[in-house]
Amino acid sequence: MSLHDQLRAVALAEFASAGYAATSLQRIADLAGTSKASLLYHFSSKEQLLAEIVDPVLDDLERLLIDDEGGSVLRRADFVERFVDLLLTHSQVVPLVINQGATLDDVPVMHRATELMRRVAELFRLASGSTIEKLRFGVAFGGVAYTLAAAERLGLNGEIPIDEVRTALLEILHDLLVPADTPVA
Repeated sequence: MSLHDQLRAVALAEFASAGYAATSLQRIADLAGTSKASLLYHFSSKEQLLAEIVDPVLDDLERLLIDDEGGSVLRRADFVERFVDLLLTHSQVVPLVINQGATLDDVPVMHRATELMRRVAELFRLASGSTIEKLRFGVAFGGVAYTLAAAERLGLNGEIPIDEVRTALLEILHDLLVPADTPVA
């Protein structure tokens, strides 16, 4: 693993455990066994380091949203499956965005994450935009995000096969988000 990748991995672990605000560049450098100057050679700031960790996930989410623009209720099940796969693929970054995103909205990459999640929410609003539909979305995706963010505490990290976790998440989200009278394509 290159030093660049090692610094990203150490930063992700520290941001997730200690919090972005509480993690210093010096701490990341120390844990990676390098100097702060070396870290700054690879990343000009802590904000850039966070962006390099989170942006690939957001890029994937944005592509998913673009692919689904103009989508209908009939395509919800497909979107839900691809969204769950995205969350599982990036399961180390999800807790960071979920647990700290709201408090870091002044950081551009986290503000971008918030905006993309608003776009996801828009996909699931029915024409009525009813309160129940808004709450259904919040409970469904908030629950999935919390579950992945708390995976270790819930015994999901390695104890349950990832395919089983994926299948269960898809079933739950489908039940919550795809209306019962919608035919599955």
